[in-house]
Amino acid sequence: MRSSAPVLTDEGSGIPPVQRSSLAPGSWFREHMWIVDMLTVLAVFLYNLPIVPGYADGPVHMGALLAVSAMLCLPYLLRRHHPVAVLGIIVMAACGQLLLGAPILAADVMLLFAIYNLATRHPWWVSLSGTLLAVVWLLAAVLPHLGPEFLDVGELGVLIVVAFWVWTWGILVRIRRDYVAGLQERAEQAEQAREAATQIAVANERARIAREIHDIVSHSLSVVVLVSEGAAAKVSGEPDRARSAMLQVRDTGRTALADMRRMLGVLREDEPGSDAPQPGIDQLDTLINQSKTAGLPVVLTIDGEVRTMTDGMGLTVYRLVQEALTNVRRHAGPDVAQVNVSVSCLPDEVQVRVSDDGDGPGKHGKASSDGHGLAGMRERVAAHGGTLTAGSHGGAGFEVLATLPTEATR
Repeated sequence: MRSSAPVLTDEGSGIPPVQRSSLAPGSWFREHMWIVDMLTVLAVFLYNLPIVPGYADGPVHMGALLAVSAMLCLPYLLRRHHPVAVLGIIVMAACGQLLLGAPILAADVMLLFAIYNLATRHPWWVSLSGTLLAVVWLLAAVLPHLGPEFLDVGELGVLIVVAFWVWTWGILVRIRRDYVAGLQERAEQAEQAREAATQIAVANERARIAREIHDIVSHSLSVVVLVSEGAAAKVSGEPDRARSAMLQVRDTGRTALADMRRMLGVLREDEPGSDAPQPGIDQLDTLINQSKTAGLPVVLTIDGEVRTMTDGMGLTVYRLVQEALTNVRRHAGPDVAQVNVSVSCLPDEVQVRVSDDGDGPGKHGKASSDGHGLAGMRERVAAHGGTLTAGSHGGAGFEVLATLPTEATR
């Protein structure tokens, strides 16, 4: 029985052949177990040959016993695909052995091989039925010949214990195999979940970068265009004002380039300026002055304690005001007389309100459907768990109101 251990324990590990080939120096045998099975069958059959003549009464009887011995051994080669049928055929061959007057042969050890093989591949109640069938055959073969010249009660008990021990061993191997397969499946699921989470994080980061670039480019270019137009109109009559306006264009362009370099630093860590701080509520004054230079009559009001605001919240507030002012410049029309920007820092939330008295919601509605400004603002607000409303106010003009809950209230 010891010589059979490698044959019984190696098959059906549940590990794909490509992975098994790198587990151990003897992995070649794991991928070619049919060779081991064939050698086992051949070894048992050859070991059984010298025992057969002791039960034979003549050439015909000898041939029948050899045929029975072959039927005890050869079905084991099909053990992987037909474990139940293999045990059944071996038991029937063993019954034929009894009819030929041979109670015990060395080839009967194949019953133990078949029991183990069945226990490693089927539920315990199936393999237990096969084990009991083999034990019944053992009792039928031994009890009529029980005695000191054949087998005594103690030896019969040992054989029964060995049969159930082999069955238990097979059950434990199957449990371990299922456990390893479950671990491998959970590992694969965890890997898939990590990949999915990575893809979602990448998509969210790309969306964030797209929003940042949209806000930077749209705001800065709109300021540059408006101030450049004003400078071109004043270059002949008021050269000093035209020069001041062009300097403002220069400063706006430099700021936009610095912001773009900061965004590129997210993608390239060695990009110069990638460690520069993001704009926040402290930079709102500069943003308002740019809009005033571009011709917007903007009034900024900040209420509450702004120092408690996080950097992420400050960046969101800055981008919301920036995009709202860009939309005012694009769609409020030339008759806008007042633009109010207010930031209220309340204990449990931050409110950002940008309103104007321009041409009304008609052009703003077109902007919201054709552009990405309001959609980007909604995404920013949603990322903080807040709400955003945009529409006409007071019968004329347009208002954007964002409510952002603070970290303590989320």
